Amino acid sequence: MIVYEHWKQIPKSVWPWRYFSPQEMACKGTGKVKAAVTLLNRLDVLRDRFGAALDVLSGYRSPYHNAVVGGAPLSRHVIGDAVDISTVDLDREYLERLARDEGFTGFGYYETFLHIDLGRPRKWGLNV
Repeated sequence: MIVYEHWKQIPKSVWPWRYFSPQEMACKGTGKVKAAVTLLNRLDVLRDRFGAALDVLSGYRSPYHNAVVGGAPLSRHVIGDAVDISTVDLDREYLERLARDEGFTGFGYYETFLHIDLGRPRKWGLNV
C-alpha cells in the first residue's frame, strides 16, 4: 500500500507506474494518496493493453470526501483499491473485458464512467 498525506510528497523513486500519476490517484478533497500496489500494477497493465489513455475520475477518497460525493459507506475508494474511469468516447465493453482479464472483480456501471475495484465479485448500476 502506498500512503502519503499529499500527492506532492511522493518521491518519483517510489512511483514506478507509467500511466497514472499520484495526483490522479489522490483524494480530490484532501490530496492524500492511499493506493494498493496491486491496483496500480493492474491499472498500468490495463492501460497498456487498452492502447489508449484512461482518465481516472476518482481514485482514493478520504471517508469525509467519500461522504460528500455520495459514495457508499463501505466504498472500496476509501480502502484504496478502486478507481472510476471515464468511458466517454471509449469502448466500454472492451475496457470491462480487459479489466476482468487483469483481475478486477467489482464493476459499477454509470452513464459516463466505469467503476472497477479489487473487492468481492459483484456488479451494479446501469444495464446490469
